[in-house]
Amino acid sequence: MNKILTSLLFSTSLVSLHTFATSPPAPIQQQHQVAGYYQYQAGHAQITALLDGTNFISPTLFKNLPEKDMHEILKKYYADQEKGIQTSINAFLVNTGHSLVLVDTGAASCFGSHLGSVLSNLKASGYQPEQVDSILLTHLHPDHVCGISKNGVANFPNATVYVSNTEASFWLNPKQVNQLPKEKQAGFLATVEKIKAAIAPYQATQRFKTYQLGDEIKNFKVISTPGHTPGHFSYELKTKDETVVFIGDIVHSHTLQFDKPETAIEFDVDPKQAVATRLKQFAEYAKNGETVAAPHLPFPGIGHIYSADGKSYQWIPVHFKD
Repeated sequence: MNKILTSLLFSTSLVSLHTFATSPPAPIQQQHQVAGYYQYQAGHAQITALLDGTNFISPTLFKNLPEKDMHEILKKYYADQEKGIQTSINAFLVNTGHSLVLVDTGAASCFGSHLGSVLSNLKASGYQPEQVDSILLTHLHPDHVCGISKNGVANFPNATVYVSNTEASFWLNPKQVNQLPKEKQAGFLATVEKIKAAIAPYQATQRFKTYQLGDEIKNFKVISTPGHTPGHFSYELKTKDETVVFIGDIVHSHTLQFDKPETAIEFDVDPKQAVATRLKQFAEYAKNGETVAAPHLPFPGIGHIYSADGKSYQWIPVHFKD
């Protein structure tokens, strides 16, 4: 009897162990990425970096850089990817204490559904679009201007939009297309249509304004940084503790254009001028230590520019602060 009972218990144990060992574990669901915003304190001003999304740029769009050199640089930074060179599209919300200023606005849906998160990330950061009173556009390329409106309605109904007079004249003058080579005219006109659609709600309410060099907007100094587009401007904000410069598109890659700053990109309207501007501004920022906010450097796109030799540069991102 004892032998039979022992045998039954042993058999039952084996079945239990077998069942336990072969039952698949319940799957653990992966979580979505958190909202794309980062808040940086610069003296009295709070700067909230807002991620619109990430994009991939073909290496062939970067000019005057041998393919071998390009891949060596990308490999050094672990940035050599089959899909292309990853870039951020960032915008920056600046709370000065008296004003809420948005610098650039992202691409919205102009380049596809993988972009267009500026508005949702702004809300996630604790602000509301109705609070924004001023929008400073570095230039009028769609990945900077399309985020201001949707389907003919202003996303920031209480904001006034500012861009340089030179920039507005270049894109909005109907005669400008005739000054371009035939092969570039169709692309130019397609860009113009996106710009016009984005700014239309603000023009209708007289909230689209232009400025010129020497003007100051909401305590931001305007700095002419042409080349990428003819009327490309950067914005400088001085605080008690530091100076922050919102540089726009004087750089698109934290790898190629820092190691080889003489490298232009296909999107530059005037590549020679764009390179000259980058060299001038990089040298200044490396010397003076301004904090830089850049729409196409890795999110949050806030950091400093360093140079050991005055020829090549390095991007030093800010350290996370809670």
